[in-house]
Amino acid sequence: MLRSSILRAASSRTSSPLLSSTKSASLQAAVLRTSRQPILCLYAGSQQARHAHAVSNPTLANIEKRWEEMPPQEQADLWMALRDRMKTNWHELTLAEKKAAYWIAFGPHGPRALPPPGEGWKVAGYTVVCIAVALGITMALRVVARDPPSTMTKEYQEATNEYLKSQKVEPITGVSSEGYVGKGYVQSPPKRT
Repeated sequence: MLRSSILRAASSRTSSPLLSSTKSASLQAAVLRTSRQPILCLYAGSQQARHAHAVSNPTLANIEKRWEEMPPQEQADLWMALRDRMKTNWHELTLAEKKAAYWIAFGPHGPRALPPPGEGWKVAGYTVVCIAVALGITMALRVVARDPPSTMTKEYQEATNEYLKSQKVEPITGVSSEGYVGKGYVQSPPKRT
């Protein structure tokens, strides 16, 4: 990738009329000579065999109970050692290393920790309290509120239906249509006395 970007830069310079073709050819040859060597070195370095030492059994013993109390730096060191160990052949891992790696990756700690006992009841209790407060506020507002307007009574709405029938409003599907059996505009209970 580095070599291709250098070649592109060299070819863009050769397209300018200021450079002669002999300079551009020597520039490309120099780019090819210098760009091949680091790539070969990097490629040769990636062929090295990995050798990770086994993590000791006392370090992994009872990791499920010790993990939360371990300092973060020690947790990171242990995880990195296990990660390096997992990069080798997995058949060479000990059973303790496999169990510890699985537990560290998927165990019930951190964000996957189990909720503390009684948390469900606490949430249910706060929910009931919030609903009771909301109902109390609603009832208090209804007690303090004024009476509903006069148009929100059954009698007024029946009078509205009769007026609409006399004016022949909505003669196809509405209140004044033939054979209409609906309630019309009646939606409220009778007026309280």
